[in-house]
Amino acid sequence: MIAPAPLLIADAGPVRTLTLNRPDRRNALDPALIEALDAAITDAEAQAGVGCLVLAGAGKSFCAGADLQYFLTLADAPSGPTEFLRRVSAVVTRLERSRLPVVAAVHGHAVAGGLELALACDVVVASDDALIGDGHIRKNLLPAAGSSVRLPRKVGDSMARWLALTGTLLPAEELRFTGWLHAVVPPAELTDTASALAAELAAAAGPAQSAFKSLLHSLTGMHEEDGLATELIDFERHWNSADVPAVLTAFLHDRPA
Repeated sequence: MIAPAPLLIADAGPVRTLTLNRPDRRNALDPALIEALDAAITDAEAQAGVGCLVLAGAGKSFCAGADLQYFLTLADAPSGPTEFLRRVSAVVTRLERSRLPVVAAVHGHAVAGGLELALACDVVVASDDALIGDGHIRKNLLPAAGSSVRLPRKVGDSMARWLALTGTLLPAEELRFTGWLHAVVPPAELTDTASALAAELAAAAGPAQSAFKSLLHSLTGMHEEDGLATELIDFERHWNSADVPAVLTAFLHDRPA
């Protein structure tokens, strides 16, 4: 039996939609999905006819974060999942820095790595049933794909600290006031809304748009490299000192840690 593709790619005029396609795992990030996303970004940037990307998720959720079962297979590796997360962080950063504008269409859950993907997008539209949050500390984890760097910029320091330090998930409507979410719409309108926004961005595509996006990134990310590197270092230190595999095992087997 042939395994389904981890990423689905569809074009509608100048808009290319990349759909995370691990619905049975709530689109949890594993090496195959990350490599497919990286290759898809490369291909889209090479196509003159692609003017905007939409990032979406198949099934019940946008993305519930990294695949914790995969994490546990790395528990005995010298650096745990750090090398995998270094790759995740690099691909998420590629999405943020792409010359193409990126629209995230968020539904269901956008948690941990799923939130980090959305934070890297230029425009985020969410369905009104979406639950969004950092969530790392609920699994005895720290972020490693940009949350500590990007979340305060996108939702403000106070809200970022609340999401980070409680691990809580908030309905999309409660994040609308931060200005990070471009729109919150009924689930039935999510795809059309994201596509319409992407089409508007694609209509403005060109060297000026790409240069402006690059400028905005450089001005807001002057110290980002240091932040991202520190985040990974802290993740590895915490992984090695806080018995994270025990908590993940308990979570995956639905028993108290």
